[in-house]
Amino acid sequence: MVSREQTPRTVVVTGAAKGIGAAVVRRLAGEGFRVVAGVRRPDDAAALRDQLGDRVVPALLDITDPDAVAHAAELVGREVGDAGLAGLVNNAGIAVAAPLEFLPPTELRRQLDVNVVGQHAVTQALLPLLRRGRGRIVTIGSIGGRISSPMTGPYHASKFALRALTDALRLELSPWGIEVVLIEPGAIDTPLWESSIAAADRLQQALPARATELYGRAMEAARADARRSAARGIPPDEVAKVVVRALTARRPRPRYLVGTDARIAAVVALLPDRLRDRLVLRRSMGGAGSEGAATTAGTEETATTDPG
Repeated sequence: MVSREQTPRTVVVTGAAKGIGAAVVRRLAGEGFRVVAGVRRPDDAAALRDQLGDRVVPALLDITDPDAVAHAAELVGREVGDAGLAGLVNNAGIAVAAPLEFLPPTELRRQLDVNVVGQHAVTQALLPLLRRGRGRIVTIGSIGGRISSPMTGPYHASKFALRALTDALRLELSPWGIEVVLIEPGAIDTPLWESSIAAADRLQQALPARATELYGRAMEAARADARRSAARGIPPDEVAKVVVRALTARRPRPRYLVGTDARIAAVVALLPDRLRDRLVLRRSMGGAGSEGAATTAGTEETATTDPG
């Protein structure tokens, strides 16, 4: 049997190519963990290996592909052996932004497939190894899982669902001492904001002209708000520090808010509905008049068009 004293503890991180995922991989490797880093492209795998050496085992992983998930689980099983898995960090995700009145159902399915179903598939595939290693599950959610804003309904739906799944999983796994933690960041300083905006632009171009007629100013306000959020975001490593804490604390919290804006939004989420609506609209309209809307302050690694 492989002992934990003889080999570094192993953690799997999905969406490890950029932003929060890459920061988590770097910090875990620096803390002495061995990291299986899920990415979607071979060049991202090579870059991680060049940067961090044999502390990192890149794995090509599209979390929406059942075969890829199964192959990654086999790889992890070979890496950890009898010691089992010390942790899983569910980080991969996307953000779909469009007015719900005109949102194509395929886009909503894609949003939920990546941010909810894919997360569940990876967790399910790795649970036997986590059980063997008394490991922990840490999921990167968002403050957007507590409070919604217009134009980003699909994203919020996925993050609300992810919060519910995390709560249920924590209860179900408690008899075996498997901790399940949700990280809820606010705005994070990452170049992925621009790719998210570009994806929203492409989706808007595919919508009927009526969508732009009704919601054009609101969608533009959403872009402006996303850029403001990017400008004031905290470094991804601040989230990575909290992930390490969640994986190593003797008794981790069920949830961690990260960032001042996340803490403020958590308070706003508890206000009466009508008052909360007024505050969200006032913040997000950005001069768009009665049609204005925008994203919440709380997007993170998931504010990207690519789950890798």
